[in-house]
Amino acid sequence: MDRIIRRKPADWRHSVAFTGHRPQKLPFGFDEADPRCVDFKRRLCNSIEMMILEGYTHFISGGALGMDMYAAEAVLTLREQYPEITLEIAIPHDGQTAKWPQSLRDRAERIREEADVITWIAHEYTKRCLFDRNYYMVSHCSVLLACFDGQPGGTAQTIETAHRLGRLITVVQPVRRKAA
Repeated sequence: MDRIIRRKPADWRHSVAFTGHRPQKLPFGFDEADPRCVDFKRRLCNSIEMMILEGYTHFISGGALGMDMYAAEAVLTLREQYPEITLEIAIPHDGQTAKWPQSLRDRAERIREEADVITWIAHEYTKRCLFDRNYYMVSHCSVLLACFDGQPGGTAQTIETAHRLGRLITVVQPVRRKAA
């Protein structure tokens, strides 16, 4: 595992990791102008700010599309108001963004350039690198902030790992549920 550290992160007891669905599993897909996406990003940012106010200072994103990217961008925005917070990007393998459209690769690169810590889990893609990245994030945090609606997949597995390791889990639903 390789690391670039621009600013020293807090210890894991003051750290939050993010997990969540990719746009393909989100009800608004890639349409960030959709009012549901705008609302989700606002609620996500509010949740992160509440964690900052509770004393969490280090945030870990897996660098993927969807939740990971939205959360990382929210942290970078909030860092303007709370300069003590740090952002870490945990990259599963060197080619993570290789098949993304150029606009999303550029966006991911900008996030990486502004991150305080970058951790590479592997240089080459393997069947385990995504699981290893998720385990790394959960084992280096005390709270897991998840965008999860119950669908099976990597997010569900990451939440299960957090349960096994005794981490607190906070869920932000991708779409606000209507009151009954």
